[in-house]
Amino acid sequence: MSRPQIKILIIEDEPNQVDLMRFNLEQDGYDVYTAKDGEEGLTKAHEILPDLILLDWMIPKMSGPDVCRKIRKSQDIKETPIIMISAKSEEQDKIFGLDLGVDDYISKPYSIKELLARVRAAIRRPIAVTADDKLQVGSIVMNLKSYKVIINDIDIHLGPTEYKLLLELMKNAGRVISRDQLLDKVWGITSDIESRTVDVHIGRLRKALSLASDQNLIRTIRSFGYSLDKSN
Repeated sequence: MSRPQIKILIIEDEPNQVDLMRFNLEQDGYDVYTAKDGEEGLTKAHEILPDLILLDWMIPKMSGPDVCRKIRKSQDIKETPIIMISAKSEEQDKIFGLDLGVDDYISKPYSIKELLARVRAAIRRPIAVTADDKLQVGSIVMNLKSYKVIINDIDIHLGPTEYKLLLELMKNAGRVISRDQLLDKVWGITSDIESRTVDVHIGRLRKALSLASDQNLIRTIRSFGYSLDKSN
């Protein structure tokens, strides 16, 4: 399937890895750009405004985590989905990456099928569920066309993954959704993705929502999942 308008930036210093990713992503129909170090990657990200960034942890001049921090503070690219790729496979490393603001984390070595699946999940946009492109649950209003979220007349800025999580919770307001269901709906795949991933992003979503509401809008169901209070 051709996707000529979807731009992916690879920030990676290993030529073999770059060639492998570039070939398969181009075969899948994406426009691929590359950078061999963190500084070049950050510059190119501002220039091309990619739809997704594949970011290696260990790169010259500026590390992957440092690049991620700068992206999340940049007005023009702060909401760009980021998939961190790293040989660091310990859970604490993955959690550290997620806390930085990455949307997904892939450990080396990985299969190219897994990479392509993660890419497809990261760039997937939610579809409209109402005729006027708006969804409302209590005080939360989501504009599905502009991807904006408003609570009590206050604009809430969410990353792509937090936006998708909130959408699923709003579509199922009042019902309990398991972590596995959220993994499947938001990330699109369940293999090699831990439930802790959901917990980290839910924490970030809660923090964003708390800026406009003093209520705990998302209820935790211990050892199972989450539920959005539809009477908020």
